[in-house]
Amino acid sequence: MKEMTKILVIVPAYNEAAGIAETIGEIREKAPGTDILVVNDGSGDGTGRVLERLGQMHLDHCLNLGIGGAVQSGYKYAERAGYEYAVQIDGDGQHDPAYIMEMIAWMQDNGIDMGIGSRFLEYQGFQSSLMRRAGIRFLSGLVYLSCGVHIHDVTSGFRIVNRRFIRLFAADYSDDFPETDSIPRVVRCGGKVAEYPVVMRERMTGKSSIDLGKSMYYMVKVSLAVLMNSFILRKPADSFYGQADGDKDDIEA
Repeated sequence: MKEMTKILVIVPAYNEAAGIAETIGEIREKAPGTDILVVNDGSGDGTGRVLERLGQMHLDHCLNLGIGGAVQSGYKYAERAGYEYAVQIDGDGQHDPAYIMEMIAWMQDNGIDMGIGSRFLEYQGFQSSLMRRAGIRFLSGLVYLSCGVHIHDVTSGFRIVNRRFIRLFAADYSDDFPETDSIPRVVRCGGKVAEYPVVMRERMTGKSSIDLGKSMYYMVKVSLAVLMNSFILRKPADSFYGQADGDKDDIEA
């Protein structure tokens, strides 16, 4: 990996007070040299107080915007502050930050614009439930039909994008459940998407926000989003970008 690469790790957090300190500590230990931005997405459990106590750079949402809104706030910060790579890692401890630097080196060596940490390439570690795996396979097939790229772990929240697609997502990102929809959008804009094998863990604290009812909603919403964005709305790639890169005013979290 080239020297002095500027990397931001974006950690969306909603009611993660019990485990966010451990997640931050692990990132600092295993991915030294990266900057960490926690987006506290309207938590009501004291997550913000934990971040203040740790002296951790963070953004506070006064309302819960959902995963898409939280991550887009991180992308907006990364875009304005001039980061070359933005890493998304969940705040619940499922993702191992030990993979961050090797994934970025792999992306640079192979010309990859979006790298996705995939649990379904080597099938090690936590694999999720049978029902969710079936849903992921369905969405994987839908993504393939929409953009011709076969991604196994389309819902993975462990992903890295380069500067070009930091700009895209800062300007336009799905409000919620954005992981699957973002893949064909990157491909449609001429980007290269690929998976990197990782081992994921069960969440260390809290519980998933997606229950059975929300799972059905998720499947319908994401399927429609992929279909509409890929086959109906098809914006030209240039429309996602604002002015050419230039000097940006520094912003503070």
